Amino acid sequence: FLGNAGPNLASSFHVIGEIFDKVYVEGGDLINTNVQTTMIPAGGSAIVEFKLDVPGTYNLVDHSIFRAFNKGALAQIKVEGKRDPSIFSGKH
Repeated sequence: FLGNAGPNLASSFHVIGEIFDKVYVEGGDLINTNVQTTMIPAGGSAIVEFKLDVPGTYNLVDHSIFRAFNKGALAQIKVEGKRDPSIFSGKH
């Protein structure tokens, strides 16, 4: 569940390294599937559903990226669980 208090700017919500399974546009009945980034209008909201298959730290950002890094419009989710090298090894 995400809200964008605004007051003037829309948010381009994105989780780096993930695709949303479902996005409830503006928190309503319209559902988009397999979305990477969703627009949340000023004063609006969205509901996103996604499953994280690989443990790690995921960055949640406003993909209007200067707001993320210059103004702090970001957060992190730390996911714990069993690693699955068949999906991702984490080695370069």
